[in-house]
Amino acid sequence: MGSWQVQDAKARFSEFLDATIKKGPQVVTRRGVETAVMVPIKEWKRLQKAAQPGLKALLLAPETRFENLVGERHKLRRRPVLEFE
Repeated sequence: MGSWQVQDAKARFSEFLDATIKKGPQVVTRRGVETAVMVPIKEWKRLQKAAQPGLKALLLAPETRFENLVGERHKLRRRPVLEFE
């Protein structure tokens, strides 16, 4: 994965875009801190398809929203009762 400083990505955007298309995701840094990633559209669509629905989609969905919010609980083992004399 390539890394570009923000000023280089801006100044050489066509090259930046070509690198993304040919080599895959490219990281953009600002003051040495990774800030963003540019990905090819195919990869973006794959990631979007694989992602679970967001909160907005869940809230606007016509089906019941509150089933399976909490996973099934496992059976709890009780500690043996200690007897004192």
